[in-house]
Amino acid sequence: MKKTTPTALPLSNLACSRRSFLKLSGISAVGMGGMMFLSGCGPAAQETDDAGSAPAEDAAAATSFGEDGVLRVGMEAAYAPYNWQVSEASEFTIPIENAAGSYADGYDVQVAKLIAEEFELDPVAVKLDFSGLIDALNSGQIDIICAGMSVDPDRAKSADFSNSYIDDDIVMITTEDSPYASATTFADLAGAAVLGQAATMYDTVIDQIPDIDHMTPAETVPLVIENLANGRCDIITYSMLSVPKLIEQYPNFVEIPMEEKFEGSVMPDNAAIVRGSDAEIMERINAVIDGIGEDERQDMWNACMDRQPA
Repeated sequence: MKKTTPTALPLSNLACSRRSFLKLSGISAVGMGGMMFLSGCGPAAQETDDAGSAPAEDAAAATSFGEDGVLRVGMEAAYAPYNWQVSEASEFTIPIENAAGSYADGYDVQVAKLIAEEFELDPVAVKLDFSGLIDALNSGQIDIICAGMSVDPDRAKSADFSNSYIDDDIVMITTEDSPYASATTFADLAGAAVLGQAATMYDTVIDQIPDIDHMTPAETVPLVIENLANGRCDIITYSMLSVPKLIEQYPNFVEIPMEEKFEGSVMPDNAAIVRGSDAEIMERINAVIDGIGEDERQDMWNACMDRQPA
């Protein structure tokens, strides 16, 4: 879902405060074998057409953050484990305002709930196409984006982005009996058939590896995994955060212990608010995000992986 996008810049390189929820790289997750897998970003390859137009000069929405006691959170509700839709409420869900009788769950939702608590607001999800989120933010339809979205230079022109509340990366997976199972450098992968997901960073980063067979990408992550399981490729690219659950499902899979890393593959998950909002709003959002420790972030992620629909 989220297509390839320019490499996200660190906060120090942006004029505004600073994420991302892809498909890792932006993705709608698709189920397989009783488990749901991320399709590429993602959070971070994301769509390139979602930056939206620059906010209006009056930036009226900048003064309306939760002013009616409700925090309207923009998301797809179709991008597990970042966010997805369910039909029953639970301690993990929030209502979807524009889908009667439906609720949103996922990693983005858990963070949004913490942010809403900080501002003493009632959180509700607003289900929107990923490409329309920033426009919806600037039109005042939503107060905040929590949607597996990564900040990039174009998006930073149209919204203010928080610190990252989780960072994913791209790793490589093979089978335990593969001759590439102990590779540590790209040179060690010479001759391998490597597969990623179409229209995502999971495919485009493969071009960084010399002397390999860069296979025609598969349309979904489950198809990527199926190709490795059936021996039709040697190596696949995959979400770092999702590796433990993948190996639980496929015990003969192993992560290749690479010392040489892909460039520009880190996918942060950032919240976004209207550009030019009161600085105190972003300061409080960042305080909430920074208060979530690394172990807690991984535990939240794993719990979402366990809950996501099959």
